[in-house]
Order: sequence, then structure tokens, then C-alpha cells
Amino acid sequence: MPAIPRFTTDRLLLTPVRIEDAAAYAVHFVDYEVIRHLSSKVPWPYPPTGVEEFLRDVIMPVQGLSRWTWAIRRKSEPDVIIGCIDLWREGCPEHRGFWLGRKFWGKGYMTEAVIPILDYAFGPLGFETLVFSNARGNERSRRVKEKTGATFVGLRPASFVDPAYTEAETWSLSKQQWLDREA
Repeated sequence: MPAIPRFTTDRLLLTPVRIEDAAAYAVHFVDYEVIRHLSSKVPWPYPPTGVEEFLRDVIMPVQGLSRWTWAIRRKSEPDVIIGCIDLWREGCPEHRGFWLGRKFWGKGYMTEAVIPILDYAFGPLGFETLVFSNARGNERSRRVKEKTGATFVGLRPASFVDPAYTEAETWSLSKQQWLDREA
């Protein structure tokens, strides 16, 4: 597996996820309030060995090649995974996904965490444009995109774990938009 960088922000550590992280990953992930905002491809109820299988079968074979996945940890509790950020080369249509444990919502952690990931995507990884999406109605996810300068592109039909969500918002962020935000 190619080396994936670690990142440090004011409050967070972003570390490449490993198969050994499965139990810590599951603590805040296997929660309907977290998972309900995700694609219907994610099973619910979540299987007991689901996180380990996901890391082993989906993430690890391409980690550092066409997908980069970081565990989000607070500096004050470096052994606790509070969320995750995924970045992948081939858009479907999006190139990034994330989740954050419910007790950590509303504190600005995800916005703080995505900044070094966007720097890495537009820098060493050479992305020119990234596409993001979220369930229409997932206001927290929407705000992360707004705060980081993404442009709303439109709506498309989509299915999520929570059947009340029937559309996805699509967003775009170009390298130039990202660089211009600092000007």
C-alpha cells in the first residue's frame, strides 16, 4: 500500500484508516442517525462484521492507489475515531464522502477535517475538479460544502438508507475555486 499522509489541524488528527481500526471505527459509525444520510448501498441494520469487511474488502485493496481514507480523531483522544473522510479518483459522481459521529456534530470538526484533504486532492493528487453530493435535507453536510467554497450544481434522484431522502444535491469545486478562497 502506498504511503498516505497524516494530517494535523488545530483540534484533529487525520490518519490513514487501517484494518485494525475496525472496532474503533464502528463505535460512532454504527448509529442509524449517522448511517441514514448515506447511500442505500450501505446496509441497515448494519451487520456486526460490516466495518471490518468494508475496510478489508473495499478500502484496503485500493488504499493509496485510487482511494484515500482517513480516520478523524481528536488530538485530545487520539485512540477514538470520531469520523472518516474518503476521497476516490473515479467519481460516482462524487469524489468524496464523509461521516461524523453524532455526538460530534455542530462543532465544526468536519469542515476543519476536509481542508487538508482538499489541499492534498488539489495538490499532490492533481485533481482539477471534485464533485460532492449529499442527501437533500442533510443540512450539516450541505454547510460543509458551502463553507469550503463548493458550487451547487443541481438535484438528481437518489436513494439513501433513510427512505425519506429521495434526492441528492450535487456540488462542484474546482482547483481554481479552492485556491481563490485564500485570496
